[in-house]
Amino acid sequence: MHELDSKATPRTMISEQKLAQRVAELAEEIDRDYADSDRLLAVGVLKGSVFFMVDLLKHLQVPVAVDFFQTSSYGDSTEPGEVRIRKDIDLPVRGADVLLIEDIVDTGYTLRTILDLLRFRKARSVRLCALLDKTSRREVEVPIHYRGFEIDDVFVVGYGLDYDERYRNIPYIGRMD
Repeated sequence: MHELDSKATPRTMISEQKLAQRVAELAEEIDRDYADSDRLLAVGVLKGSVFFMVDLLKHLQVPVAVDFFQTSSYGDSTEPGEVRIRKDIDLPVRGADVLLIEDIVDTGYTLRTILDLLRFRKARSVRLCALLDKTSRREVEVPIHYRGFEIDDVFVVGYGLDYDERYRNIPYIGRMD
């Protein structure tokens, strides 16, 4: 984890207006792709995806059910990719079109685990919608079907992203230098 000044002010990297515009564009793409779906399940990854997910779902025209995963990495592990599910989804996945919604994709380990689990549970289809993509940090490939923004390997907060549970509520993506 980065060591940050607790009184630091994030520098705007993606404005509130750019976020709103891109979220609306992503919703149009999702509406188009799922127009014929008879069972769309949007699954958010807690906690970071909540702000993005709420705004995205408010724009969708297709009927959608909503559920959440919460994961964490094993704290003492030195092995990458060991993921623990802290809160599993409640709704059945079998036969559903699942749209996994995430705030940021970096190494890819956690998302690969979740995507594999959803496929194992016999989802009809599984697609990933990520607000931010740090491609330079990727260690495991994961398909991102709907991408908000590609960003450099910088520490960001806001719009759901946090540092030590702070800054989630700022309405833009801010860079912490």
